[in-house]
Amino acid sequence: MSHKVKMKRVYEAASSTDGYRILVDRIWPRGIKKEAAAVDEWNKDIAPTTEARKSFQHDPEKFDSFKEKYLQELDANPETPTFIQQLNDCLKTQDVTLVYAAKDEVYNHVVILKEYIEKKL
Repeated sequence: MSHKVKMKRVYEAASSTDGYRILVDRIWPRGIKKEAAAVDEWNKDIAPTTEARKSFQHDPEKFDSFKEKYLQELDANPETPTFIQQLNDCLKTQDVTLVYAAKDEVYNHVVILKEYIEKKL
């Protein structure tokens, strides 16, 4: 059985089926205690820059330009290859869940990140 990359809001309860949980936001989620987040790792460096996030403002109309900018950031980010390799290693033994705080489950950076990772793996 092959393991997969999943996404989940940090405000949803952690589950044993999540596997390795990585918070992929630059800012710690509002109102969440570290224990409640139940993340194995917090990777701020793989999240979009503050500039990209602020220009997007979670506006679906701006999603395409945000996606383009974030993909460029991922390609230019020296942390990306290490992150992809770590995920690849993790996926050999368990699922990986990318945890995020955004309310919108369709128009957010993790949708882009997950797609990016799946292309690279």
